[in-house]
Amino acid sequence: MSLLRPTSPDAPHLNRLLPSAAMPGGEIELQGIHLDPAGSRLPHASIGDTFAPVLLSRPDRATVLVPEGSISGDLVLHRNGEVSNPLTVRIAVPMAENLHPVANPVVDSTGQVFTTLSGSRGQATPVSIFRIQRDFQMVPFVRDLMNPTGLAFGRDGYLYASSRAEGTVYRVSPEGAISTYAEGMGVATGIAFDRDGNLYVGDRSGTIFKINPAREIFVFATLEPSVAAYHLAFNAAGTLLVTGPTTSSNQSIHAIDRDGNLSTFFQGLGRAQGMAFDVDDNLYVAASLRGQRGIVRITPAREASFAISGNNLVGLTFVEDGCAVLATRDALYHVALDVEGRSLID
Repeated sequence: MSLLRPTSPDAPHLNRLLPSAAMPGGEIELQGIHLDPAGSRLPHASIGDTFAPVLLSRPDRATVLVPEGSISGDLVLHRNGEVSNPLTVRIAVPMAENLHPVANPVVDSTGQVFTTLSGSRGQATPVSIFRIQRDFQMVPFVRDLMNPTGLAFGRDGYLYASSRAEGTVYRVSPEGAISTYAEGMGVATGIAFDRDGNLYVGDRSGTIFKINPAREIFVFATLEPSVAAYHLAFNAAGTLLVTGPTTSSNQSIHAIDRDGNLSTFFQGLGRAQGMAFDVDDNLYVAASLRGQRGIVRITPAREASFAISGNNLVGLTFVEDGCAVLATRDALYHVALDVEGRSLID
């Protein structure tokens, strides 16, 4: 008899996992039946061959901590000597370490990922921007750029990077040579291009600047100041969505239409940061929801749920084969989601 099949009517049975993807240190909720302790014996879980502790269990729900070293595989619950049916969980794996991203990583047309070693404000680092090749090899790409923050690729194939220390946006060639693109934007943080080639830049004091292809700078919209940085992303309709982390647990994602009119896209998040869209216009944002941290998926109908559970996340980007790259405060992780991301360059 298979050890993965219930052997009695009281054996645990799993119906679903929420979410079905996590980072090490994240929490997954199991839903099913017979998930509570049996007498004095607490249940536990396993992911593949790795022990995973149960933090909380009730008859129809249990919370499992994803341990360090876990890899994607079958999750089962062990209770009173019996084992539940398996359900597949996707676990993010380390991709690059010893970094300091403060916003989304970005990916170029060849599938290479770019991220920052940003440092504290005014701190110079030996390498400012790294390139992570398709085989996960990390190589220096840009030096001598103070506090790189927001990253975006233009239609010209060049990388654009904001410096929150200088209020400047730099243009970086495919070989890593930097030149000044625009100056005078306060504490410049998040950046994003629209379909017409205009570049938008968030100033932490509350201004969203618009820079047209002729490099003329305009004030596009004004928000309340952010305690950290602004993060920008365009949806399929061309509406600019903006997050700016605050101390509130009921934070909004702002929506700004093409004329600069401001509205609320979604409210109810904690410390919302980097964002990305899939091809179905679902928004993925690094944030807290109902006290749990991770990547939150928000549908076009404004319905929110967790896509990935994990701590210390600041952003993400989608790459090929339905995968995503997740940025924490000091590393990048790679996870398979079966989600196709929308191109950031129309």
